Amino acid sequence: MNARALLGDLWGGLGAMLVALPSAIAFGVTIFSALGASHAAQGAVAGMLGAVALGLIASSLGGTRRLISAPCAPAAAVLAAVAVELAQEGAAPEGTLVMLALIGLAAGAMQVVFGALGIGRLIKYMPYPVVSGYLSGVGLIIILSQVPRFLGAPRGATLWSAAAAPGQWLWQGIAVGAVTVAVMALAPRLTKAVPATILALGAGVAAYFGLAAADRSLLELAGNALVVGPLGGSGEGFLAAGAARWGAAWLQPETLARVLVPAATLAVLLSIDTLKTCVVLDTLTRTRHDPNRELLGQGAANIAASAIGGVPGAGTMGATLVNLSSGAQTRASGAIAGALALAAFLALGNLIAWLPIAALAGILIVIGVRMIDWASIAFLRNRSTMLDFAVIAAVVIVAETWSLVAASAVGVALAVLLFIREQVGATVVHRRSTGAQTFSRQVRLPVEMKALQAHGEETAIFELQGSLFFGTTDQLYDALEPELKTRRYVILDMQRVQSFDITAAHMLEQVEDMLSERGAFLLFSDLPRSLPSGRDIQRYFDEVGLVRAEHRVRVFDELDNALEWVEERVLQEESLARALEAPLELREFDVFAGRKEETLAALDACLERRAYKAGEKVFAAGDTGDELYLIRRGAVRIVLPLRGREPHHLATFARGNFFGEMSFLDREPRSADAVAFTDADLFVLSRARFDEVAAGHKRLAMQLFGGLARVLAIRLRYANAEVRALRSGSGLELTPQSKT
Repeated sequence: MNARALLGDLWGGLGAMLVALPSAIAFGVTIFSALGASHAAQGAVAGMLGAVALGLIASSLGGTRRLISAPCAPAAAVLAAVAVELAQEGAAPEGTLVMLALIGLAAGAMQVVFGALGIGRLIKYMPYPVVSGYLSGVGLIIILSQVPRFLGAPRGATLWSAAAAPGQWLWQGIAVGAVTVAVMALAPRLTKAVPATILALGAGVAAYFGLAAADRSLLELAGNALVVGPLGGSGEGFLAAGAARWGAAWLQPETLARVLVPAATLAVLLSIDTLKTCVVLDTLTRTRHDPNRELLGQGAANIAASAIGGVPGAGTMGATLVNLSSGAQTRASGAIAGALALAAFLALGNLIAWLPIAALAGILIVIGVRMIDWASIAFLRNRSTMLDFAVIAAVVIVAETWSLVAASAVGVALAVLLFIREQVGATVVHRRSTGAQTFSRQVRLPVEMKALQAHGEETAIFELQGSLFFGTTDQLYDALEPELKTRRYVILDMQRVQSFDITAAHMLEQVEDMLSERGAFLLFSDLPRSLPSGRDIQRYFDEVGLVRAEHRVRVFDELDNALEWVEERVLQEESLARALEAPLELREFDVFAGRKEETLAALDACLERRAYKAGEKVFAAGDTGDELYLIRRGAVRIVLPLRGREPHHLATFARGNFFGEMSFLDREPRSADAVAFTDADLFVLSRARFDEVAAGHKRLAMQLFGGLARVLAIRLRYANAEVRALRSGSGLELTPQSKT
């Protein structure tokens, strides 16, 4: 590490500690106050110990540079709720402390398991409305729990008991809390040199001692409800007391069983909080964190924090941003923040007793307000996002009235329902066309194209997309039903399909039965080899019995093959299939029709006759050559080789057609491969030999070049027609010029 990076880490760690430590103390006081007035000071110490353990261990093991971990609001919300519940049941404070420590240990262990199993990547993708509801619910819990302390109500008072007894409020506490909140809210607007939490806590302490100058009773620790109070021993005594509790008889099997639910809730919330902060940090620093390694580090840190009696926590946004803005460069900044927190604990432990409770409450109230996702209220303005707001509101309401565990379950369940609703609402038909609009890449003669266009309406082509499952099956059937009574061929292109279930398979089997009754065919193309779920859809079709030899169902690798199969059937029925007929003679090619015998004889003398077996390469991309190939019998495919991928099928040329005209015209290297699709017989005409013949037969040269131009123009027109069909199918408007 160079000196500049070390200096940045030192300043970053100092700034992060100054931000995280006051909040950690406040969170600890919030949790431990439920145990009684005498435990508030222990809560402050627990908060500091948590900051120390998290800073030192999470930064060392987690791996995310510049991330600062400390006790946080979700931990305070969950553990305080458990402490209040146990206090209401009459549990002894020592037993409650053991329970809180066990929850922290179990939550840390679960985080380690999350990281080891690779669950970190999944937690990052928790639906936004659920996360928003979590954070807003935790923020509201924090605010409501701090109101009695802000009002100076007796320790242990609940929100409702404090609100019902204004006579118990202490105006000095309200004054100190108001000053703290005001400074906490206004400080960022005035200066960013000093963290707002430090300024707010300092203002609260100053306000308290200002009031003490007029009321000397405020300078007494004993019985003073406005301050944290005496620690009841040194840090060593606190740790010794914590160690002694582990041997308590209160550790029973039923206790361990009761730990699991709040521990799981805490583990998930702390993991989400950490990974959310890591994602923001990645965006600001253009880096990428390892979520699973980070969970391993965070889990180990929370185990250590809970083992020494500290408050567990997570990667925190505020302290991390201060660390980053202060110049931190590496993971060492987090460890430095932990070491400085330890130094503050050892040096300032006795001063903690004089921290005003209302000042800590004011800091937490502002933190809680900032945790609430106020921007989500804007979801109410649009009908499309009102249901997302309903998910957020449901999570918040359940969190406040029941528990964060139930809130998480409700949130995820509602998010799943919204996802299904979104899938059902989205169209599963990406594009629809007919055989008169979309053709295969096999280049046809004009007479063949006329026949295909005449029978084009017998074919319907559906390019499907999204998820085909029980929620979209009815929509797909509604789209297919009108075609089942009139079409001979229904082609379903599955290239964009992302998921498929048994309900969709059953519906397609019914479609196949209806088509078979009329002698029609159901064709599938571009079946995904592996869906995102890992399912092999081809095998799935076989397993559910959709594709059987006795069924009128065909499966093709790509849409073009399906179209070509349909076209060949149409042409066979029109007696125009030519692949197996006798080889053509020169005069039978359309481009040479009407030429004199002596002219054709002169041209025939410079032709070369070649035969290719199916699969044999005629020429390859990059080859030099100036030959024009005329197909006497069979078919030849033109494919574009792609590095590391399957070649792309450009066109197929059959009997009576020609290919290779580009190099024949410009004498440049071949731009694609030509491969015999079937056994093929060819005439090969070299440009150099043709030029010799053309010198004595000018009209032959003019006719050949005119024929090439005419055929190329026909091909371009059909290409334009397909482009129009694609644009129309995608919902784009055509200008009058584009329709001519």
